[in-house]
Amino acid sequence: MERSGIIERFLDYLDKEFPDANCELKHKNVYELTIATILSAQCTDEVVNKVTPHLFSQFPDFPSLASADIDVVKAIIKPTGFFNNKANSIINLAKIITKEHKNILPLNMAKLVKLPGIGRKTANVILGEYSFPVGIVVDTHVSRISKRLGLTNHQDPLKIEKDLMALIPQHKWRKVSHQMIHFGRKVCKARKPLCSGCGMNSDCIYISNNSNHL
Repeated sequence: MERSGIIERFLDYLDKEFPDANCELKHKNVYELTIATILSAQCTDEVVNKVTPHLFSQFPDFPSLASADIDVVKAIIKPTGFFNNKANSIINLAKIITKEHKNILPLNMAKLVKLPGIGRKTANVILGEYSFPVGIVVDTHVSRISKRLGLTNHQDPLKIEKDLMALIPQHKWRKVSHQMIHFGRKVCKARKPLCSGCGMNSDCIYISNNSNHL
């Protein structure tokens, strides 16, 4: 990729600006992270973090969630949006984990993505926290930043992930996923990005096409 030379500068910038970036979904174990990540789809981490304490106090593990009254679950998670689909997903997930996996979430990409509510992005979050990262989390922030910096020309999240994996050393995959998400939330925003204060100004395609942002 022609612009691959910027990656070293970008990684240095992220390390300088977001050295302690971590998952912002509050969780105590892999069960809680899994459910919280599913609930975070089309929702902010802040809202999820307000909902999950109540949810986890009622249903602290996969077996209890598997036998939950779906209407009770819907009422608790309603603020996260799409609560009908999410309630179905997390309860069905819990039933499968309880019946087929002896209450243990399989920390394997191929097995995770077959489970209700878990796509590759969610699986990457889980594996990054509780196993060994096999990829990079590509959410809307990571997708936007990658295209603005010319790190990818693709729209498809999997293709974006593959481009990033080819550019970024594997031992940095977990950390850089969180760093890019923080960067997207705080600086490289979808609307009104803070371009004047961004350390990647000289490498940014978005800025070169929108010079009024400086």
